[in-house]
Amino acid sequence: MNAPENLTPFDRTQDSLRAAHLYYMQDLTMEAIATELHTSRSTVSRLLSQARATGLVDIQIRSPLDALSSLEKSILQRFHVTAHIVPVPDHASNVDRLERVALSVARMLGRYFDSNMTMGIAWGSTMSAISRHLVPKTTHNSNIVQLNGAGNERTTGLSYASEMLQRFGDAFGASVQAFPSPAFFDDPATKRAFWKESSVSRILSIQAGMDIALFGLGAPSAAVTSHVYAGGYLDAADYASLSASGVVGDVATVFFRSDGSTTGIPLNDRATGPDLEVLRRTPRKICVVSGTAKLAALEGALNANIIDELFLDESTARALVNS
Repeated sequence: MNAPENLTPFDRTQDSLRAAHLYYMQDLTMEAIATELHTSRSTVSRLLSQARATGLVDIQIRSPLDALSSLEKSILQRFHVTAHIVPVPDHASNVDRLERVALSVARMLGRYFDSNMTMGIAWGSTMSAISRHLVPKTTHNSNIVQLNGAGNERTTGLSYASEMLQRFGDAFGASVQAFPSPAFFDDPATKRAFWKESSVSRILSIQAGMDIALFGLGAPSAAVTSHVYAGGYLDAADYASLSASGVVGDVATVFFRSDGSTTGIPLNDRATGPDLEVLRRTPRKICVVSGTAKLAALEGALNANIIDELFLDESTARALVNS
């Protein structure tokens, strides 16, 4: 085998594929593979890691008889959503908890998204974490569409949102449909006028026809602060308005109460995220949550009927079932 530093991308892929076949299909040990490929055990380990990271190997873990865990069953029976619970120790930091949930979502996302599909992405801390771990999958005639604007009075938000969205586009070979607008307009009338522009109407039409919506939940009290609350998008008057309206969280900068309602929340008249009715009509709605600080937001989103598939850590799942 060539020295690792001399490998071309094609050679590296071929070697990763061969090492993966020997390890996963022929049950050879790393030492035996190293001997057969005339290389070191550490190189074999790197080749196997590359095979997993690039999608050459898709590892799936199934519980006995494909049975749901008791927590997943409880969530399905009570909330009528399919839960995917990520094992995370209770003592894990909030950042590590988010990363581990995001990694699990990133490695499973290719099962849901395929050619001739459109996936809507709501920017935020959770989606950014997922985007860093995506496993490449080649698709054709597919689209990634931004669900809400990202600009505020300090920044256009383009670099933050576009970099994250482009990772999704690159991973799936999909076209990226950006939404270059502020996260919140200063005046609801400005938003109504903006919505009439043909370029904006095109994005809204793509959103309305999306096959998958992938989103996290914003919550003012979250330990890993949601980007909308930490990125200078809201001022003191906005926070006071949200508190007076009984808001517990948001999805794509559209705010909701504990009962899932959104009407009568002034900030929603200026927000650029899709009306929750758009999400309800989307065939597959995937919500990703980590940390019990988002429990109230999660319960509100469940009451709003905007979740089909729920990825969450074990502690948050227990708290949800016991709430």
